[in-house]
Amino acid sequence: MKELSLKYGMNPNMKKARIFMQKGELPIEVLNGRPGFINFLDAFNSWQLVKELKEATGLPAAASFKHVSPAGAAVAVPMDEVLKKIYYVDDLQLSPLATAYARARGADRMSSYGDFVALSEICDKETATMLAREVSDGVIAPGYTDEALAILKTKRKGSYNVVKIDPDYVPELVEHKDVFGITFEQDRNNAKIEASLLENRPTQNKDLPEEAIRDLLISLIVLKYTQSNSVCYVKGGQAIGIGAGQQSRVHCTRLAGNKADNWWLRQNPKVLSLPFKDSIRRPDRDNTIDVYISEDWDDVLREGTWQQFFTQKPEPLTLEEKKEWLKQLKGVSLGSDAFFPFGDNIERAHRSGVEYIAQAGGSIRDDNVIETCDKYNIAMAMTGLRLFHH
Repeated sequence: MKELSLKYGMNPNMKKARIFMQKGELPIEVLNGRPGFINFLDAFNSWQLVKELKEATGLPAAASFKHVSPAGAAVAVPMDEVLKKIYYVDDLQLSPLATAYARARGADRMSSYGDFVALSEICDKETATMLAREVSDGVIAPGYTDEALAILKTKRKGSYNVVKIDPDYVPELVEHKDVFGITFEQDRNNAKIEASLLENRPTQNKDLPEEAIRDLLISLIVLKYTQSNSVCYVKGGQAIGIGAGQQSRVHCTRLAGNKADNWWLRQNPKVLSLPFKDSIRRPDRDNTIDVYISEDWDDVLREGTWQQFFTQKPEPLTLEEKKEWLKQLKGVSLGSDAFFPFGDNIERAHRSGVEYIAQAGGSIRDDNVIETCDKYNIAMAMTGLRLFHH
């Protein structure tokens, strides 16, 4: 098949839409549903991401994509009971692939709501079972077991988008994009993300443990498929905070850092013991937890709306308690898709437990950035590789 007609383009008023190949056949097969224009943008970007994660780490990988940027991405590193609980998978049997998706989906569940999923391996029953109970638009993978496909075909009243991609497909080196009737042409970004990129370490602390190297590679691969400017925090084999599409790099660092902080705060004992009513759905729990750990919680208490969600009035998580809990977040790795122009990015990253950094380098203020890293004993690698993606 050389082309596939779509329902419409990015918006319903853009009636004519298709995907097609200039040469050869489309490397995908739609097994169920009718994916749209944005679905395929998410599918093809996220598939590249998980394929590269698998190649870089040797572990099954998964990504949760929304609007052509990852909401989360991870490899199959075993989870403790706390993570299983906050990701709502403590009642499930988890294969390595299911573990990777649980981590990818769980990092920022609010952003992952209605995601498009990419899997580096053949989708198994365990992963399909998890997908079946989440709000998601579709999935792309190199294949599906019969059991997995049967489960996925029941989702969304039988309309769930299931795409199979040829894992051996290699695109043409040159790619094109039309904007305002004008065609842009460039080489594809075939830069290989590997440990050799992390050898230039200009900071006083040059120690990068194996787990930090793995996490820094994950951060850089995630950034390669994230709308720029972008910054990614990683811990334990998964992205815990992604800041995408900001015009200022420090705003990326803040946005991603705030998401990483929320990820950690969700593991606080007070959050884990919130007395939710049994009838409250997972997405509503996610939204309520986000409010509970934010400054908006005082308004909820004043208005009395907490009674909609809880069997009893929850004990507040005070500002001082949040600060003390966040001090325990350590060992975080951070990647940036281009150089840090000022040390303020490092100051913000440090507050979210960052101890390892990978960034392109090349700023006229590199000395200031290095000095700030040395102030906090952060080990930083300068990769010499920019990873802008638009």
